[in-house]
Amino acid sequence: MRYLLAAKQASSVCGNTDTSKDHCNKTVDIYEDVASPEVTNTNRNRPLTCWYRFRSFRGAPRDFVMRLNFKKFKVGNLLNATHCEGGYLQIVDGNAKTDVSNRREPGQFCGESEQPQTFISETNAVKIVFHTDNFTDQTYFAFDSRAEQQMEVFNRYGPHPELYPNRRGEVVQGSYCEREFRDCRLQTCYVQSPAYPGIYPRALKCRYRLQTRLPFIKLYIQNEQFAVDGQRCENIMTCPMKEIGSGSEHCPYDWLAVYDGRDEHAPPIGKFCGMGKFPFSIIGTSQYMYVEFVSSPAGPLLNTGFHFNVGNWPGHVETVGTKHGACDWLLSSDALRATSASEGIFLSVAHWYPPNTSCSYHIQGNEGEIVRLYFPSFRINRIEAPIINYEEDCAESLTIYDANHPDPARIIKTFCDTFSRPMEKIDFVSTGRSLYVKFLSKTGSYSGSSLYYWAHYDFFNNTKYGDPVQNTLCDEVFYAWKYSKGELGSPRNTLIYKRAAGSDVRCQYKFVTDRRLFSRVVVEVTSVMFKEVPYSMTACTRCHEERVDKLILWEEKDKNQNRLACFCDNIPRPVRVISSGDQMNLELIIQGQHATTSYFKNPNTLFEANYEFAHGPICGPITLGPSPDGELVFPYKNALGIQLNENRREKCIWELKVAAQRDLWLHLDKARFAEKSCEHARIEIYLAGRLEPRFIVCPENVTLARDFAILSAAELGSVENENEPLPVLIQYTGDSAIGKNAFKFVWTELFHLPRNADGTLATSSMFKDSCDFYCPGDQHVCIPEYLLCNGVSNCPNVTGLRVVESNIDKNYEYIEENYIRPGLFDKEFLLNIPYLTDEAPELCRTKYIPNTGDYPDVVECFQFPVIQMVVAGVVLCTLIILAFTIYCRLYGQKYYD
Repeated sequence: MRYLLAAKQASSVCGNTDTSKDHCNKTVDIYEDVASPEVTNTNRNRPLTCWYRFRSFRGAPRDFVMRLNFKKFKVGNLLNATHCEGGYLQIVDGNAKTDVSNRREPGQFCGESEQPQTFISETNAVKIVFHTDNFTDQTYFAFDSRAEQQMEVFNRYGPHPELYPNRRGEVVQGSYCEREFRDCRLQTCYVQSPAYPGIYPRALKCRYRLQTRLPFIKLYIQNEQFAVDGQRCENIMTCPMKEIGSGSEHCPYDWLAVYDGRDEHAPPIGKFCGMGKFPFSIIGTSQYMYVEFVSSPAGPLLNTGFHFNVGNWPGHVETVGTKHGACDWLLSSDALRATSASEGIFLSVAHWYPPNTSCSYHIQGNEGEIVRLYFPSFRINRIEAPIINYEEDCAESLTIYDANHPDPARIIKTFCDTFSRPMEKIDFVSTGRSLYVKFLSKTGSYSGSSLYYWAHYDFFNNTKYGDPVQNTLCDEVFYAWKYSKGELGSPRNTLIYKRAAGSDVRCQYKFVTDRRLFSRVVVEVTSVMFKEVPYSMTACTRCHEERVDKLILWEEKDKNQNRLACFCDNIPRPVRVISSGDQMNLELIIQGQHATTSYFKNPNTLFEANYEFAHGPICGPITLGPSPDGELVFPYKNALGIQLNENRREKCIWELKVAAQRDLWLHLDKARFAEKSCEHARIEIYLAGRLEPRFIVCPENVTLARDFAILSAAELGSVENENEPLPVLIQYTGDSAIGKNAFKFVWTELFHLPRNADGTLATSSMFKDSCDFYCPGDQHVCIPEYLLCNGVSNCPNVTGLRVVESNIDKNYEYIEENYIRPGLFDKEFLLNIPYLTDEAPELCRTKYIPNTGDYPDVVECFQFPVIQMVVAGVVLCTLIILAFTIYCRLYGQKYYD
């Protein structure tokens, strides 16, 4: 305060502390009272012009400013707010030596003011110019002055002005109030009218260029009053206070214009004037804002202007997508995936927007994807900063469409500012690849939407393996006529696992066929990967009964569920399940209490499997046996007239049932394959419970298939079990074209001869009618009597050399027993027979007919097919000759003529 004392001392030394009558056109000291000249006969009713300069004092700092306190003021009249009539007062702030100055266009003050008014200069050089056309005692003014340092003008420079020298912006050289603001943040940028917080000068054209680090730039007033052309005179009755408003009609003289961009060519936000508390913030759409302040050339000694702070809206989030226009977005899954983010985000409109604004967000996934939208935060407020008023309901709304455009028939939900409740953390899910969100405002806003929300969206793969079942969570159907084979797994859409606690997830896959196409379903489960549930006391011991995550396979049989398989733990290798009929069901069950935490957005599949419809009509019956003997013929004779797809690869699966405690001899009797490769024809024979085939037949090893080893009752699983064992599976995979591949398997059920400890036959264990004929060799098997001489060799793997070399005495013993049992024993006849098979000529030439007591004259079983063929050939030749003769008789003479 040292310079203030010096100023007062200098004033007292001069001795001019009174308001003398000659105070006109002279330099006065700071802290000196100044008044208009006294009316005398010399100047009464005459024009008068006076000027006053303020003398600086020794030691005064360069950054001080002048505070002029007008105690009374009545000079001229304000005419149409454009010029002063009869007189004026000018305040010239600055000169040629100061950084800023309005000396070129100082403007004019006129009118009357009975209340004290203050002017605080921008510089330390101030000049007052007073003029009247007719000086009378009705023209007067009086003011005092003092010098103040910047830190004393707190409302202008704020706290610690030395730390923020550019808080009021950088002055553009050669201007009075054109300023640039860079990198604005909290309390670092003050946008003020000149001479704030005092009355602002006249004839102003101020420009402010604002910039922040981040969008959205925000222009706001904290506690200060806004007074721009709030009154044109002091008398409230004559000049009522003008409320804060916008528009050229409302603000014809003094106004503050805000533009959404870098300059005056940017979209205009509004033109404001009036007096009071500025009711809202103004938020731009980017980092830049342009502000223009204009005052009329003449005006009253009133109105203190404005003080705005500059910042940015803190909730800005970079939206991932393509922007069209001001606020229309395309948010695609490809754009989101490029950022490696799992969810996209967009916010409510936080910046200004004009009336009838429409903003849209088209959230679009790829084919097969669906969209989920939810709001972690959602508030609905009243419209606080409308640009125009709207008295009806729903002035602002947010609508979600299950479509790719605003289709009124596909509305999911609409939120209105007047009656809707916000819905936080509620999922809105599309049925297709798109969701469309539309915001509509009929009022517009200076500071963002009344519907404040933070929206998240993500995409889920909703492609199906089969046909989805309507009105179900995740059920699918596989029709054989649409999907003959393929892959399947747990639902790719993990959104289905986001369930309320206690609600289990059940997905059923149903395989349906038609016996005219296929008779069986084959499902091979290749992997099962359920997660371990922490602190769970339930173990995977009884899969069907326990409440655990599981995969079950079953089929309907006689209106009951026939359980086929159940998996509740990882499997070491693939498991194949074959239906016994033309349909099968696979069901995935996930416990609801941990479905969300364990599997929602889990990238791994819970199970993987392959399926195939098999056993078409060309394969014939599914089940064969149990019977003492039989044959399997491919292709099935009753299906030869059915049209088949030539490119179709057929898979046949037969079940061969075997009687309890019987061995099985299965061999390939005949075969014809068009290609000599396993890729075109492959026959596999599986035993129950075995993963690998017991025998494999390909065109390359057909000869080996004619001499299969006997499958013992132990291998079949019925050694000490009187029940029928599980069937043997015979699977053929190859071309289905008629005539390319054909084969015939023949089987015989054998009774394995029991032996005593000394090696002799245990005759006490023989079954009646089951062991009538002992097959030669060392297999120790026998067949019933009715399989003798039936045209098929039912004794396995018998050749003359092998049987003779094995054991001659034993062979002869079998021959004798085989003739004794049917009562055909002839000692002398048997001496020349080395071995005896079930189709031996020596046995079949006899006059014995099995199961009868008759002895016909000739029975040659082994020659009977030859006789049939000879007779058939003779008949066929006769018919051909007869037909040719008839043809010649009918048409030969006619042709000759």
